[in-house]
Amino acid sequence: MNDTFLKVCRGEKVSYTPIWIMRQAGRYLPEYQEIRKRVDFLTLCKDPDLASEVTIQPVEILGVDAAILFSDILIPLEPMGIDLEFSEKIGPIINNPVRDKASFDNLLSYNPDDELDFVKKTIKNLKSNLKVPLIGFSGAPFTLATYLIEGGTSKNFINTKKLMYGDRVLFEEIMAKLTIMIHDYLLMQIKAGVDAIQIFDTWLGIVCPEYILKYILKYVNKLIDNIKSNSNVPIIYFPFNCSYILKQISGVSADVIGIDWRIYIDNASELMNNQKTIQGNLDPCVLFATRDIIKQNVEMVLNRGVACKGHIFNLGHGILPETPVDNVKYFVDIVHKLSQKGD
Repeated sequence: MNDTFLKVCRGEKVSYTPIWIMRQAGRYLPEYQEIRKRVDFLTLCKDPDLASEVTIQPVEILGVDAAILFSDILIPLEPMGIDLEFSEKIGPIINNPVRDKASFDNLLSYNPDDELDFVKKTIKNLKSNLKVPLIGFSGAPFTLATYLIEGGTSKNFINTKKLMYGDRVLFEEIMAKLTIMIHDYLLMQIKAGVDAIQIFDTWLGIVCPEYILKYILKYVNKLIDNIKSNSNVPIIYFPFNCSYILKQISGVSADVIGIDWRIYIDNASELMNNQKTIQGNLDPCVLFATRDIIKQNVEMVLNRGVACKGHIFNLGHGILPETPVDNVKYFVDIVHKLSQKGD
């Protein structure tokens, strides 16, 4: 197996900068679209054979250095009694959001080995076919809480913030319950065979620093520390839109911190005392530009990434559905070419 990605996660020296792409198994690939013509999104997530196929597609087409399990961060909410659906136009919809004590008390606890057996089967399928590491993942407690409370995506997150500011006891009960569920879910993935995990905190950046530090990061720390007490797989934490608080986030015990494009990668590393491997951080929209512009931006990120303890190349967020596939192939190739280190 090509373990370059894992070595960088652990802070080891390698001969080139590894790359994978968030949402690399997805709508920009015609091969993925062909499968989606036959099945809806949730069915695809729950079919181990099809989920394995779309996970492998970008590895074979692009030559990336890691695969990420095809799934969705909301999948583990369903067995809690959540009525989840996905709309092509709107995105995820939760028909029974949790906004009061009564709805919270209706949430179920469950064993992911039983209720999410299809995820375990997908991982085992993939491990027998992949020649690169497999990344498992989950949403972070706060990010999953926003979906649970809002009932889907949101612009201003009014319901979440009303609960966080107005009923902190219930807010923390929700966060605590989600932390336990995520821990069990990620441990199931690790036992099934994933080589690393990423924790997506997509909506952390909507919160003011004081509340992040007092009421949110403690659950991230508890989650990661408990996983580390049971496993030694590398952990990536991706707090999106949080360059304003990276110094404080550096206290999280993840091996790798993912960053978006809103900060230079070497400045991010410096804020964290150069103690973390950094993942990122090209603006996804650069991939719509000419090859010369793509190359210039890749060179800039690579040159700044030299100052980091370790650098995993990625976009600063998920690849966009309209992205030209040929540009993505060039992007992966040029990262590999420009980052090659001499003997």
